[in-house]
Amino acid sequence: MRAMSTLVIAALFAVGFGDGAASAGYPEKPIRLIIGFPPGGSSDAIVRIVQPGVEKELGQPLLVESRAGAGGSIALDAIAKAAPDGYLIGLGGAGALVASAGQVMPYDPRKDITPVTVLASLPFILAASTSFGGKSLQDVIALAKQPGQTLSIAHGGNGTLMHLTAELFNRTAGITTGLVPYRGTAPVVNDLLGGHIALGIVDPPPSMAPIEANKIKAIAISSATRFPVMPDVPTFAEQGLAGFESIGWFGIMARSGTPPDVIAKLNAAFTKTLKDPDVIKRIRAVGAEPAPMTPAEFSAFVDKEINKWTAVMNAATQKPN
Repeated sequence: MRAMSTLVIAALFAVGFGDGAASAGYPEKPIRLIIGFPPGGSSDAIVRIVQPGVEKELGQPLLVESRAGAGGSIALDAIAKAAPDGYLIGLGGAGALVASAGQVMPYDPRKDITPVTVLASLPFILAASTSFGGKSLQDVIALAKQPGQTLSIAHGGNGTLMHLTAELFNRTAGITTGLVPYRGTAPVVNDLLGGHIALGIVDPPPSMAPIEANKIKAIAISSATRFPVMPDVPTFAEQGLAGFESIGWFGIMARSGTPPDVIAKLNAAFTKTLKDPDVIKRIRAVGAEPAPMTPAEFSAFVDKEINKWTAVMNAATQKPN
């Protein structure tokens, strides 16, 4: 009987502590990081900035892979279906988490995904081609209200927060513009540069340089106050849309059920890197602001964002998916 008890205790020890022992050595091989947007956009730029520091902290390569489409939801779906071991993580944008909440999706953002940390936040810009006649937000609104006028705004893809920002603009301004989805921000900027489209909702990383070079025009910025990196660009609120605010963000996600110590190690590696002065300087240079959080803070933040954008999403003329 005593021998049996010893065997039972040993078995329970192996079951109870086996996973902890395995994850204690994490990471023991390269980690894959999936980005839900094409190369050249803000998410890709920010990941490349933090990649060397995270690799140093974890002692393993961080293999970055792009799986663009569906507003970043394709990448998050891959995370939701991954093994909960921390070797496949993803970069989740606001839209992929927020827009999915009220839709029939292959994953539940609250149940299938574990937040690790926010990387960075950034406002959006209503930008125009140089051939567009208007200079202010009121010019855009006035043009959209002209009888028989068809005005379109390009954005980074249905379900992205750029899409929902454009919907919020229509709703707040009392106008109807056609919304044209693209596969990420960089293609929108390219078509603005080429004069193929008149207006687009973009983010700073791919658009700052052409704006500064006067190759495209910045009409309005979506933050509540002026963006320090682009102080000459007035906000939507300043130009008559009181209370208008939309802030994008990118965060690291893992599969739900990933051991807490693995999540803690990932969080520590990313947050330490985000606090490095050189990394902060480089992220700000591309038009974003580092925003490290604890997993608990990030989870609460996601809930708040979902609640904020649900009404906009439900009233959207183009559904996220």
